[in-house]
Amino acid sequence: MFEKEIIIDGRAHLFGRLASIVAAQLIRGQRVTVVRCEEILRSGSLFRNHLYWKATEHRRINTNPRRGFKHFTAPSRMFWRSLRAMLPHKTPRGAIALSKLKVFDGMPNPYDRKKRLVCPNALKVLRMKQSRNFCRMGDLAKLAGWTKDDIISKVEARRKVKSAKFHDSKVKKQEARAKAAASKDCGKFNAELKKYGF
Repeated sequence: MFEKEIIIDGRAHLFGRLASIVAAQLIRGQRVTVVRCEEILRSGSLFRNHLYWKATEHRRINTNPRRGFKHFTAPSRMFWRSLRAMLPHKTPRGAIALSKLKVFDGMPNPYDRKKRLVCPNALKVLRMKQSRNFCRMGDLAKLAGWTKDDIISKVEARRKVKSAKFHDSKVKKQEARAKAAASKDCGKFNAELKKYGF
């Protein structure tokens, strides 16, 4: 039932709402992949969210800091960390659920050619007033020390050009196919097929 993988495009989704929806799917056994985590939005201004981040930086283990609290700086890992807290990840059931999650900054190779979904209950335009402050996860991660924002934006720009070119060729093919189907010869052929039950 849950063999098919769901690919969610994180762009313009609210951080907490998207995480709770994905966590509910994971605990049911669904495999979920979230791409473009740097485009996920957080409610509240960038300054306020950065203050929250700075407040968590003091968490550590004094005896051996290497074994203590991990301060992730990549947007995908920040999302993964928050989502992990919504799952019983210390139990076998929760660990299996968490293993079915994949998160990526940008859109890597296999997922740029697959169908991507959105979660209407987590979209910012549907769940927040226009006057409210919000910030992008990529900007927050940059303040936290993430250094890959420029690289991701360059790769995404190239991907969008390639995707637009593919879309244009697909539209032209569909128009040519529709034109051929509307022609007289094709109409006779379709009528013959209908006679034989096709």
